[in-house]
Amino acid sequence: MNTDQPKDLVRTLHHVCESLEPMAFMEVCGTHTVSFQRSGVKSLLPSNVKLISGPGCPVCVSSQGYIDAACAIASSPAITICTYGDMLRVPGRSGSLQEQRAVGADVRVVYSPLDAVRLAEAHPERTVVFIAVGFETTVGGHAAAVLEAQQRGLDNFCLLASQKLVVPAMLALLEEGEVRIDGFLCPGHVSVIIGPNAYVPVVRDHRKPCVIAGFEPEQMLRGIIQLVRQVAQRSPRIENIYPAAVKPDGNPKAVAVINEVFEPSDSVWRAMGTIPLSGLALRSKYRRFDALKRFDVEIGPDYDPPGCSCGQVLQGKVEPRDCPLFGTECTPMKPIGPCMVGSEGSCAAAFKYGGNGTPRACALSDGS
Repeated sequence: MNTDQPKDLVRTLHHVCESLEPMAFMEVCGTHTVSFQRSGVKSLLPSNVKLISGPGCPVCVSSQGYIDAACAIASSPAITICTYGDMLRVPGRSGSLQEQRAVGADVRVVYSPLDAVRLAEAHPERTVVFIAVGFETTVGGHAAAVLEAQQRGLDNFCLLASQKLVVPAMLALLEEGEVRIDGFLCPGHVSVIIGPNAYVPVVRDHRKPCVIAGFEPEQMLRGIIQLVRQVAQRSPRIENIYPAAVKPDGNPKAVAVINEVFEPSDSVWRAMGTIPLSGLALRSKYRRFDALKRFDVEIGPDYDPPGCSCGQVLQGKVEPRDCPLFGTECTPMKPIGPCMVGSEGSCAAAFKYGGNGTPRACALSDGS
């Protein structure tokens, strides 16, 4: 077991970065984003290493049109909306789900999609719509809910799906080429499901290093060190430094359940447009559980509120504090954009842990 302390890893990182050209690495996991801010790791990086937050918050990348569709369905009679808490306050053009609830809509926070299935069974007079937002980490639960609803013969349960796949988004950012990315710190949770080989196209087609890491300061620092070493050696590859959780073949059982219920589909990402085969849609035999089909609702055009930089933040083009609304008009209590709402949103993390703009490093203190 590697027992290096964070302060030793910081020294190692500064040593391996000596005499190297500037490098920019992107983390594509909201948990990494929050952990970097909370621990203060960013403030300890060498001057030639830049860390960029990418589209790692599933709430934040859901398009404005999706939020509007959810609100439209919520306003219909005899409808119960079930959602994770983060989605309540994401503003749409005509309000949020929280505002719909305030004027009488039945909108409930659940902790599992199976809670929504049980609610549908208990209230056959209502149609229960689960707001299915998430990356591969949570999609297995969504698939299990559909299978459970089918087994129980529930015709009053459906999903409003906005599920995203991480790797197509990584490839889209590289193909656009507007943001310099020298390598990726890959998400630990998602990688538990999809396994390391899912990142092969990133390395093969774009020659970018990929390192899968956990969320403790030691893991994140080791991940950055390995990315720097790969850049220095000009040897891009996939490294898994989180083997306790991420196995070589991922989680085949979870992948099988997901593939049984869903199939890849084109999907709209906030500010990134439609990315081919970057989402998951219900297969034809489960289409009766599709809320869009059931209510004949369409996902409308994407939209960012005037002055809001969430779209650029999600793509790593600007930092949260570059947004003119950050911390003034837009705060976690009065969010204008989704990045200030989601618990894994870059703006929310910067607001909560960034203080006056200098990330706190107390978590890495050795007490001396």
